Amino acid sequence: MSNNLTRQNLYDLTHKELGISKSECIIFVDSIFEILIKNFEAGNKVKISLFGSFEIKQKKTRIGRNPKTLEEKEISSRKVVTFKPSKFLSKKINRQ
Repeated sequence: MSNNLTRQNLYDLTHKELGISKSECIIFVDSIFEILIKNFEAGNKVKISLFGSFEIKQKKTRIGRNPKTLEEKEISSRKVVTFKPSKFLSKKINRQ
Protein backbone atom coordinates (compact mmCIF):
# COMPACT_ATOMS: atom_id res chain seq x y z
CA MET A 1 0.00 0.00 0.00
CA SER A 2 1.23 3.48 -0.86
CA ASN A 3 2.05 6.05 1.82
CA ASN A 4 0.82 8.85 -0.46
CA LEU A 5 -2.61 10.42 -0.19
CA THR A 6 -3.88 10.82 -3.75
CA ARG A 7 -6.81 12.71 -5.17
CA GLN A 8 -8.58 9.39 -5.67
CA ASN A 9 -8.03 8.60 -1.97
CA LEU A 10 -9.59 11.96 -1.10
CA TYR A 11 -12.62 11.14 -3.27
CA ASP A 12 -13.01 7.77 -1.55
CA LEU A 13 -12.50 9.12 1.98
CA THR A 14 -14.98 11.94 1.38
CA HIS A 15 -17.51 9.44 0.05
CA LYS A 16 -17.00 7.22 3.11
CA GLU A 17 -17.08 10.05 5.69
CA LEU A 18 -19.90 12.18 4.25
CA GLY A 19 -21.97 9.44 2.64
CA ILE A 20 -22.60 11.45 -0.54
CA SER A 21 -22.32 10.08 -4.06
CA LYS A 22 -18.91 9.56 -5.68
CA SER A 23 -19.68 12.12 -8.38
CA GLU A 24 -20.55 14.74 -5.74
CA CYS A 25 -17.33 13.90 -3.87
CA ILE A 26 -15.29 14.44 -7.03
CA ILE A 27 -16.93 17.83 -7.58
CA PHE A 28 -16.44 18.77 -3.90
CA VAL A 29 -12.74 17.82 -3.70
CA ASP A 30 -11.90 19.33 -7.11
CA SER A 31 -13.69 22.55 -6.13
CA ILE A 32 -11.51 22.90 -3.05
CA PHE A 33 -8.37 22.52 -5.16
CA GLU A 34 -9.69 25.04 -7.71
CA ILE A 35 -10.30 27.58 -4.94
CA LEU A 36 -6.79 27.04 -3.56
CA ILE A 37 -5.17 27.39 -7.00
CA LYS A 38 -7.12 30.57 -7.82
CA ASN A 39 -5.96 32.12 -4.55
CA PHE A 40 -2.34 31.12 -5.22
CA GLU A 41 -2.56 32.65 -8.71
CA ALA A 42 -3.88 35.87 -7.15
CA GLY A 43 -0.93 35.89 -4.73
CA ASN A 44 -3.10 35.36 -1.66
CA LYS A 45 -2.03 33.58 1.50
CA VAL A 46 -4.27 30.61 2.32
CA LYS A 47 -4.84 29.88 6.02
CA ILE A 48 -6.71 26.76 7.08
CA SER A 49 -7.56 26.81 10.77
CA LEU A 50 -5.93 24.00 12.80
CA PHE A 51 -3.98 22.88 9.70
CA GLY A 52 -1.60 25.61 8.55
CA SER A 53 -0.82 28.38 6.07
CA PHE A 54 0.19 28.26 2.42
CA GLU A 55 2.00 31.27 1.02
CA ILE A 56 3.52 32.24 -2.32
CA LYS A 57 7.13 33.39 -2.07
CA GLN A 58 9.35 34.83 -4.78
CA LYS A 59 12.74 33.17 -5.12
CA LYS A 60 15.55 35.24 -6.59
CA THR A 61 17.79 34.23 -9.47
CA ARG A 62 20.81 32.32 -8.20
CA ILE A 63 23.74 30.23 -9.34
CA GLY A 64 23.39 26.49 -8.93
CA ARG A 65 26.05 23.83 -9.33
CA ASN A 66 25.80 20.31 -10.74
CA PRO A 67 27.35 18.17 -7.96
CA LYS A 68 28.77 15.62 -10.43
CA THR A 69 30.35 17.93 -13.00
CA LEU A 70 30.65 21.05 -10.80
CA GLU A 71 29.25 22.99 -13.78
CA GLU A 72 27.59 26.22 -12.68
CA LYS A 73 24.28 27.29 -14.14
CA GLU A 74 21.87 30.14 -13.46
CA ILE A 75 18.61 29.14 -11.82
CA SER A 76 15.92 31.62 -12.84
CA SER A 77 13.71 33.46 -10.38
CA ARG A 78 10.37 31.84 -9.70
CA LYS A 79 7.44 31.71 -7.33
CA VAL A 80 7.09 28.78 -4.92
CA VAL A 81 4.37 27.66 -2.53
CA THR A 82 5.51 27.31 1.08
CA PHE A 83 3.62 25.63 3.90
CA LYS A 84 3.81 26.41 7.61
CA PRO A 85 1.91 23.99 9.83
CA SER A 86 -0.28 25.30 12.65
CA LYS A 87 0.79 24.73 16.25
CA PHE A 88 -2.09 22.28 16.58
CA LEU A 89 -0.87 20.20 13.60
CA SER A 90 2.73 20.34 14.79
CA LYS A 91 1.69 19.01 18.20
CA LYS A 92 -0.37 16.22 16.60
CA ILE A 93 2.52 15.14 14.36
CA ASN A 94 5.11 15.22 17.13
CA ARG A 95 3.06 13.25 19.68
CA GLN A 96 4.59 9.85 20.17
